[in-house]
Amino acid sequence: MKKELQIFLTAIMFFTRIPCPKWVDHNPEYLSKSAKYFSLVGIIVGSIGALVFYGFSFIFSTEIALLLSMVATIYTTGAFHEDGFADVCDGFGGGWTKEKILLIMKDSRLGTYGVSGLILILAIKFSILREVSLHFIPITIIAGHSLSRFIATSLIYTHPYVRDTDDSKAKPAAKSITINMLLISSVFGLAPLLFFNKPLIFIAIIPCYLAKAYLGRKFKKWLGGQTGDCAGAVQQLCEVVFYLSVITLWKFI
Repeated sequence: MKKELQIFLTAIMFFTRIPCPKWVDHNPEYLSKSAKYFSLVGIIVGSIGALVFYGFSFIFSTEIALLLSMVATIYTTGAFHEDGFADVCDGFGGGWTKEKILLIMKDSRLGTYGVSGLILILAIKFSILREVSLHFIPITIIAGHSLSRFIATSLIYTHPYVRDTDDSKAKPAAKSITINMLLISSVFGLAPLLFFNKPLIFIAIIPCYLAKAYLGRKFKKWLGGQTGDCAGAVQQLCEVVFYLSVITLWKFI
């Protein structure tokens, strides 16, 4: 039980800024096994965002509460996935070979493609969530974070890790995902959908997976697989696709 707790806390430490006990570290063995908890981390991050929205919605307008919610989730993760999305935008926007793309993605500096991509995807998230029924915004935020992380986990399962160097902290987590770990991640990833009490909401999984398949094909073509940044980009895109699916399905459910 203690070992399993340490594996879970390793995922918390790796993907968030939430304080963990001093005895938790980036042990490669635990980090590689922590993939099954990626979606659970999404539930935690999404719940923080949902609570911030719910609390501030009693004081401020829906728009301000949503912005503060987004700030809370980005702060909680240290913009971990947003950074990956921006790196992918820069890499695929400015690189024309595998080596050049990987070099740009590894660069800590942010380029025009990355800045543009971040501004647009954050603006799209905000605009979509404004269209969701006020009562369902909290669960939509939670489900968006959990489902998108499960889809990102599936990318790590289906696509090999391609970065050649051993200096990336994401490498241990990106190389050793088993089908059992993916199934556990799916349980946590899909569980929040049950709280909508509308079975048709599960249809949203389809466009999310198609978005992952599109990016996965692109990553396979240009890189031969995926990196941690690629998984981050899938998470961000699938979060947006899920929100779009919610407002689309709402017209029928």
